[in-house]
Amino acid sequence: MGNPIVFGKGTLEMSLPTRLRTPPSPPPGNLIHCYSPNFLSINRSNSSFHSNGFPSLSHARSNPTADIDAVEEEQTDFAKLKRKIEALGVNPNSCTPGQYDLLYCPKCEGGKSIQRTLSFHINPNRSYAMWRCFDSQCGWAGQVFADIEKAYPGVNIPVKIDSSRPLTGESLRLEPLGDELFAYFAERMISKETLERNNVMQVAGDRKILAFPYRRNGLFVGCKYRTVEKKFWQEKNAEKILYGLDDITEANEIIIVEGEIDKLSVEEAGYYNCVSVPGGAPQTVSIKELPTPDKDTSFQYLWNCINYLDKASRIILATDGDIPGQALAEELARRLGKERCWLVHWPKKDDVSTCKDANEVLKNLGADALRNAIEKADAYQIPDSD
Repeated sequence: MGNPIVFGKGTLEMSLPTRLRTPPSPPPGNLIHCYSPNFLSINRSNSSFHSNGFPSLSHARSNPTADIDAVEEEQTDFAKLKRKIEALGVNPNSCTPGQYDLLYCPKCEGGKSIQRTLSFHINPNRSYAMWRCFDSQCGWAGQVFADIEKAYPGVNIPVKIDSSRPLTGESLRLEPLGDELFAYFAERMISKETLERNNVMQVAGDRKILAFPYRRNGLFVGCKYRTVEKKFWQEKNAEKILYGLDDITEANEIIIVEGEIDKLSVEEAGYYNCVSVPGGAPQTVSIKELPTPDKDTSFQYLWNCINYLDKASRIILATDGDIPGQALAEELARRLGKERCWLVHWPKKDDVSTCKDANEVLKNLGADALRNAIEKADAYQIPDSD
């Protein structure tokens, strides 16, 4: 996996993937990287409809002459952008607007292993480009605009270069889990094998702090921390993605849970096609209309991974059973398309209480009970037959 120091009710019948005997490994090829610092957003509003039926903004009738002028202006701006990209030492003809291309970094020249470590993106409107090198000794990143004054009219803003430390196990002072934290996970029925496959680490030092590296195509793009007392925080300037993203690269069915430990729990039940949301759940379901993806800041992680999620015909929502967890399931289903979403109902823990999440089921009832709960998920919405 690259440099070892880098971390990285009517119930319908459904067919879940067979339990994998061998863990999936990230596929070779182009990196689909969505580095999205705070000053950037992903724009998907150019297409008329999202593949799951999510509508885009409606547009007023256009002026043909104005449209022609806009096209000519866009072409001129793209020519400017290409010249600026060339000045960086990157061939703009190697990049496809709207995609994330994996190139050789002109700064580190591929590093010691001479690999394509530069994730380079030109936005669909061809108005700016952004990039990040994932070589552990490089970390070169930034953005450039075709016309900075058009991007920020009336404001004198220099091109922002991210000079933050590259995300590596070494730079974040991560180390393998010690006996105390292995015991912590053992109490929660999480095996050493599962922890090692997911590169779960701890922060070096006296305090026992868990570290969950976030990866895309094997590359370390973020990290979330947790104390045993359930205090959470994330690495700043990290990419907002789903935890366990590499496990759903080609998945036709996907399980989404609410926390990293729940993702590990589902793996103990035999399913690798599972990801976790990186943040918490909303307190209630919003009554407002869905924002466009570029304005949907609370769910940016979802849109940053939409190329993966779009491939799935069935998405199983296994969020927490409390009110915020069910609100999260509703918000996810609204964005992903309820017609392909299924909802897990957690079983009774005892005569008076119900399990809250996947790990409570695993810990109290065992892997078979967790697997059974997932297999019995209900269709979120059954389309009318007439």
